[in-house]
Amino acid sequence: MKVLFVSNLFPDATAPGHGQINATVLHQLARHCEIRVIAPRPQLPFKSWRARAPREEDQLFKPQYVRTFYVPKLGGPWNHRLMARALHEPIRRMRAEFPFDVVLGAWVYPDACALDLLDADLQAPVVAIAQGTDVHSYLHMPLRRHIIVQALSRAAATITRSRDLANRLHQAGVPFMKLRPIYNGVDTAMFRPGDAAALRRELDLPTDRQVILYVGNFLPVKNPLLLISAHARLCPAIGKPYELVMIGTGPLAAKARKLADAGGFGANVRLVGRKSPAEVARYMQAADVLCVPSKQEGVPNVILEGFACGLRTVATRVGGIPEVLDKDCLGQLVPSADVDALSQALGQTLRATPDRDAILRHAANFSWARTTERYLSVLEEVRAR
Repeated sequence: MKVLFVSNLFPDATAPGHGQINATVLHQLARHCEIRVIAPRPQLPFKSWRARAPREEDQLFKPQYVRTFYVPKLGGPWNHRLMARALHEPIRRMRAEFPFDVVLGAWVYPDACALDLLDADLQAPVVAIAQGTDVHSYLHMPLRRHIIVQALSRAAATITRSRDLANRLHQAGVPFMKLRPIYNGVDTAMFRPGDAAALRRELDLPTDRQVILYVGNFLPVKNPLLLISAHARLCPAIGKPYELVMIGTGPLAAKARKLADAGGFGANVRLVGRKSPAEVARYMQAADVLCVPSKQEGVPNVILEGFACGLRTVATRVGGIPEVLDKDCLGQLVPSADVDALSQALGQTLRATPDRDAILRHAANFSWARTTERYLSVLEEVRAR
């Protein structure tokens, strides 16, 4: 099968983590399909265009990075049209050089909505991918909601990365028969149990206290400041310090550092910056609990990766998280933005003895082999139709 993937969420050499999960999906599918990539890069009209190059591992997809304009804030009626206009000629050329059978379009607006306007150029069924933030953010905007529902109703199918996203889109008006929930997979060769004591020495983590781990961007929607506040309350309540390690970068990083220092336990909060997936796996193997304090989510891959390392999770009860954190042995769920509940749940989880065998059995449900099989099933279905 020949598959064309179109999305702004795809990495390049200067932004290697941008759309990393989409690249991972494509590398899994590439064992069974021939794949090409067109990656639009939205930018303001007055900005100069900077050519992009792919990461070395993505060169097999021969990605084309296409400049497309967007209008911030007031661009709802136009941004998908601007993207469609920019994609018209690259898709026409791709069609001639690479007669693709199916189109995968990740990120519902403007990307999948732009593809909906290019039916005559594509001449192939479109399978959209709803990732999470796109649905949570844009369904609250009446105009974008209308555009999204129209586009996804006309698409051959929409893959959602949680059942919760499928339910939200169905409630908005997308036919349920068009929706296909598929969880992301986990690289179990990388994310697996390890020698925690040895890894703590290697990572210069304390061996005399328990470690709480955060992995995510420092953005308001991820709510890292809530975790720092909960950590500051947890330490004196228990009577001993816990180590909080935070992996990631973003605009709230400086505020997070300031809040940690003001709370009196700043020395026990480590902001270690962005890490590669292999480095994240080592921190997970060394930690005692993962914390996901987000305000909105689909199903964060970081939770599934933590399970594969035998790591319990304390997370907010949002999005698709309760779909995968559905057993007591896996950790605890708390209300969103409740600092006291988060602090208490972390303390209770850290005091309990983990059942790592049960966690690992649960993690086996989220292999990339199973995820790839489900993607292929959807692609074959729409191609046959």
